[in-house]
Amino acid sequence: MKPTMMDVAARAGVSQATVSLILNGSSGARFSEATRKKVLDAVNELGYRLPNRSIATDPSESRVIAFVTDELTTDPWMALAFEGAREKALELGIIVTLGIFRAGEDPNEDVFTLCQRQPLLGYIFGTILTRKIEPPAALFKMPSVLVNCYDQARRLPSILPGDVAAGRAATERLIQAGRRRIGVINGQEGLDNPRDRLRGYKQALASNDLTFDPGLVRSGNWEPSSGYSETHALMDLPEPPDGIFCANDLMALGCIEALKERGISIPEDVSVIGFDNRDIAQFTRPPLTTLHLPLLQMGSMAVEMINDIAGGLRSNHDQLKVECQLIERESV
Repeated sequence: MKPTMMDVAARAGVSQATVSLILNGSSGARFSEATRKKVLDAVNELGYRLPNRSIATDPSESRVIAFVTDELTTDPWMALAFEGAREKALELGIIVTLGIFRAGEDPNEDVFTLCQRQPLLGYIFGTILTRKIEPPAALFKMPSVLVNCYDQARRLPSILPGDVAAGRAATERLIQAGRRRIGVINGQEGLDNPRDRLRGYKQALASNDLTFDPGLVRSGNWEPSSGYSETHALMDLPEPPDGIFCANDLMALGCIEALKERGISIPEDVSVIGFDNRDIAQFTRPPLTTLHLPLLQMGSMAVEMINDIAGGLRSNHDQLKVECQLIERESV
């Protein structure tokens, strides 16, 4: 496979956003010469090349995809999905525009009215939380793909992270490390991600003849503070866990801090695995083993799907699940 911008970021030890800003020569972005050199060295070592930027100059020949999301700044996920869409679109000679739509704030769907003034190929609609939605009416008027969300009736194709398989992979990695009493610090109840990751956890236990103990499952709030407090609660049990699966990396940060506070060695005494593969995960002590949330790839796939649909090709798959790759570091 061709190297991606994320591969360059991993090799250089910087964020994907930093690589994008340096390679695209974004004005106003300031980086040290050492950082620039690391990025450019990684580019040369991997043989990475920016996508072809040849876009039709005749407006009548332009092709545009509108990427509309409900949130862009609270977490990096939709920004990554947009970057993946933008990179793939450049390869195909397509322009991607970005809009924010919140149903309560935009009851007349004005953002879609603005988008329709352009020569649209279709819409990508993404949400920062994986969830069921009622798609805005404009999405049914042209090729549209949902990213990180889905329509219960499956009237529109959707691309989602493979959370069940990922929850199972995380738990099996801990079992492979010899852990037999595995705790879970999950996200809020009622959301799709925690439900599916817990389902994968239970599947892994059953497949390895380990009994599910509901006392080992704690609900957090995605923040380090809940990872910290719930880890203390788990370690206060009469039979504390020897492995902990945190449903995101931020809670894993709090988990690691709580274990260190109690004088517990990671991974010798307790193994810890996270989820998301945020930039910070590689800088914890020890560096955090985690599952990669593939929003960059999902954005890229959405552009390919819209391009195919606009070209008359239809897929039999109305809901795609994308693998969350295990990133091995030193906390397991």
